[in-house]
Amino acid sequence: MNEHEALVGRAVREKHTVLLIGGLDTGKTTLSKLLLRTAVQEGRRCAFVDADVGQKSVGPPATITMRLIHTVADLEPEALMRADALSFVGSTSPEGHLLQVVTGVANLAARAREAGAEFLVVDTSGLVSGIYGQILKYHKVEMLRPDLVVGLQRGEELQPLLGVIQRFFRTEVVPLGVHPDVVPTTVEERAQNRETAMARYFADELHRWRVKPTVFMPALPPLFDLAQLDRLLVGLSDGAGAYLGVGFLEYASEEGVLRLISPVAEGPKALRLGSVRLEERYRAKRVDLRNLFGSE
Repeated sequence: MNEHEALVGRAVREKHTVLLIGGLDTGKTTLSKLLLRTAVQEGRRCAFVDADVGQKSVGPPATITMRLIHTVADLEPEALMRADALSFVGSTSPEGHLLQVVTGVANLAARAREAGAEFLVVDTSGLVSGIYGQILKYHKVEMLRPDLVVGLQRGEELQPLLGVIQRFFRTEVVPLGVHPDVVPTTVEERAQNRETAMARYFADELHRWRVKPTVFMPALPPLFDLAQLDRLLVGLSDGAGAYLGVGFLEYASEEGVLRLISPVAEGPKALRLGSVRLEERYRAKRVDLRNLFGSE
């Protein structure tokens, strides 16, 4: 039995909330699924929060997502495509969106527990270095209060971050090496994964609604040129603090109107503007809303 398998057995027996942190290609998702598979086989009620906004296991990119795991079959890739709940971040990178990520993780963890999950696994992005990596993970721990944090690392790259968590919180912190089943990916492969996941989300029947310029958060400035919102990713609000899914905007220049395009059949109450524009083949291009709005 290797160190990863030993940890899985103990965590499933003793823990309730497990947070996995680590850089790119360290095995966070692999270990997450192993934890959940073992826990559900032991009869525990489980949930998976996917807090990686770029390399998604559950649901579309640019979101935090949650999936309730009732059986081992719920961990199959096809099943994980469908989220039970999501929170819109609006970017495929956590940088510049730390507040949205932390808020989304906290909200979905709460929803998982309300749904009866007693064993929660939270998979995170590869942003672990520098001040922003430390701030992001610190506040995730602060909001989640996990009883186990697992750091997957090469050498001792996570020691500064793990040390911060140990000094500030009463949670068990376990450093592990990279999971042996990890298959490294290139920058190009990760970009392709994002495009494929986004295209898959929009592959179902698409619905269209005409959009009023007063439904957005942030609110549009006076005399704003609606054409600048063409192909911008948006989150569909249910009007009760949750999200129905995501969509993108289409500007019809001949009519001067905006339309929302989404696979979600239910019409939203409001729309939250994202910070990416979907280009050809659903490639996400970053957009700075401050520059778009001409404001600070």
